Amino acid sequence: MLSNQQAEQILNDADLLYSADVVTETVQRMANEITEVLSGQCPLVLCVMSGAVVFSGQLLPLFRFPLDFDYLHVTRYNGKTRGGMIQWQTFPRNSLQGRTVLVLDDILDEGITLAAIQEKVMACGAGKFYSAVFAEKNLVKPKPLRADFVGLTIPDRYVFGFGMDIYGAWRNLPAIYAMKD
Repeated sequence: MLSNQQAEQILNDADLLYSADVVTETVQRMANEITEVLSGQCPLVLCVMSGAVVFSGQLLPLFRFPLDFDYLHVTRYNGKTRGGMIQWQTFPRNSLQGRTVLVLDDILDEGITLAAIQEKVMACGAGKFYSAVFAEKNLVKPKPLRADFVGLTIPDRYVFGFGMDIYGAWRNLPAIYAMKD
């Protein structure tokens, strides 16, 4: 856990990538795109904890269709800046059998976590799988899957804000920042 002084120093040294206004506009655009595709399907929407909680909380009220909501908790980072082994902590209580499932996640980095989520959701009998990520990291190497809905593209840097953390801090920022290289 960072001290308050360490967290403040990280933020002071960081580069602002996307302002709060851009973040808000992006969430609205995504809500419109998702509504166009999923309206009439009453999907089960799953928030990937903890990173997607801010994104989900702002996106859900913008949907103009009925849905069911649940969450799952899977991580590769555990408060670190590099991913490790996938750790499943909580899986949805709702049945996925035959359902249209929309998974909301904060960032598509290497795609390992989202691919594992898709595999497990489909193995549990989901009829359709969609994914929406607030940010996608622009990487050179190929990813095992593509998100159906993408908010912002970010450079290959460690980012934080709008649900994404740096050593557990700064999920609460309304904008997106990147650590100095």
